[in-house]
Amino acid sequence: MGNLERQPGLERLRWQCRRGLLELDLLFEAFLDNGYCSLSDVDKESFNQLLEYQDQTLQEWLLGKVTPEDEAMVHMVKLVRDAT
Repeated sequence: MGNLERQPGLERLRWQCRRGLLELDLLFEAFLDNGYCSLSDVDKESFNQLLEYQDQTLQEWLLGKVTPEDEAMVHMVKLVRDAT
């Protein structure tokens, strides 16, 4: 968590990643710890957009039940899933 905690706005982002579903919490926590710091600025913006979706939609995407229509979200879902 060292590098992650030094980046501006990360406490707020970590709070936004706390969801109502344990599965999402675990996936997002792993992503923040293992993948977020290496994202490009464009991907960081896509991640922020991903967090705007409802928990049910995110769960379906991240558990592979449904594929997002937006290619940026497809890419971001893959990055989040690969970070676990």
